[in-house]
Amino acid sequence: MGAVMPGVNIAQPDITLMLDLDGVIEEARIGGAIGDEELAAWRGRPWVETVAEVGSAKVRRMLEDACTSGVSAFRQVTQRFPSGRELPIEYTTVRLGGKAGLIAIGRSLQAVAELQSRLIAAQQVMERDYWKLREVETRYRLLFDTATEAVLLLRLDGLLIQEANPVAIRTLGLASGRAFLPEMAAADRPAFEAMLARVREFGRAPAVLVHLGPEGTAWTVRATLMNAPSAPAFLLQLSPVAAAMPGETRDALALEEMIEQLPDGFLVIDREGTVRRANRAFLDLVQLPSEAAVLGESLARWLARPGADLPVLLANLQRHGNVRLFGTAMHGELGTDTEVEISAAGDRRAQPHWFALVLRDIARRPAPSPEGDRLHAALTAILEQSGRTSLRKLVRDTVEVVERHCIEVALEVSGSNRTAAAELLGLSRQSLYEKLDRYALHGSDATAPADGGG
Repeated sequence: MGAVMPGVNIAQPDITLMLDLDGVIEEARIGGAIGDEELAAWRGRPWVETVAEVGSAKVRRMLEDACTSGVSAFRQVTQRFPSGRELPIEYTTVRLGGKAGLIAIGRSLQAVAELQSRLIAAQQVMERDYWKLREVETRYRLLFDTATEAVLLLRLDGLLIQEANPVAIRTLGLASGRAFLPEMAAADRPAFEAMLARVREFGRAPAVLVHLGPEGTAWTVRATLMNAPSAPAFLLQLSPVAAAMPGETRDALALEEMIEQLPDGFLVIDREGTVRRANRAFLDLVQLPSEAAVLGESLARWLARPGADLPVLLANLQRHGNVRLFGTAMHGELGTDTEVEISAAGDRRAQPHWFALVLRDIARRPAPSPEGDRLHAALTAILEQSGRTSLRKLVRDTVEVVERHCIEVALEVSGSNRTAAAELLGLSRQSLYEKLDRYALHGSDATAPADGGG
């Protein structure tokens, strides 16, 4: 047969075809991997006639390459056997020495094709399982978020809150990442931990009575063990012990409906600034679709103006119990900033636990007329001096006018409280006192009665 081209393995080919230089089959041999096939009918036929129509061009190309360069590249064709059977075969064609003709060596790809089919079937099964899992997760999330009672997921290690539904966040002020035991009265903890131990052993246990929150409100707690493979957790269902009377229920529902219909944003936050309640108008300001997307989040996520951010707002609320006309901007999730004024009050005069905020969109508020705007009038008077006064004096006068105006606004917003005004302006108290003396402005300071500044 002559020399065989290096790199071509013909030790155990599945099909061997001896061809003349025109590609006519002179002899055909078959290996045991394909099985019993009678190939005598192929003798004297062109090789191109024994393959599927889409493989004819590949066969011609292999014959041309073997005749010109001595060996062809591997190409896959569908081989049709005399019995009618079709198999995917990968061939390479080699030219023998002189006029001895060509030899085509084929390897069956049936095993590869079967593996590919099995892989595709496995991928389809995995995809179906994935979408089933997503459907289950979606149903779980809908049930979790729309449940009418407080529901918590507690991690087994440390009893940290893994998830809290909107009712738990709104009524108990509980959010993800917080430890659950410190929220409970110390006297109730042994019974609660004994219940969890029984749940670990048997999967469930009778409910226990616990007192939660700063008010020590009584709740009935039921626990179930969720044996998730990645992170087992306790599922807690909490029901208030003291149910509201029918009349109180109607009043509470009416109040909720009125809050939801307010044209201004309404918000309830705790002492850390975490959102516990939000109406539709607030959701429109922050460009989010549902209350569940904001509950448990910090208000600092959307307050966009330096010097009028959450720490300043909380400092004023905790110092005075309320604020009025606190000017800032809300940054929406879609990138829109909205100018707002915030009025807020705590739930009690001393050490409030909750704060209710009303946020009014002032972006569409008509601009004040130039005649009634003191800042505009002062700047206009300075501009009229252009050409008659040096540039340095014009700049100095402009800076003084703007600075005085900002200080006056800060004093007005803070209720003439110098410490709060300094925080709003980003100044130290000493710097603010110096500017108050310079512009003959006055303001009170509850934290420093004898400040020497009047």
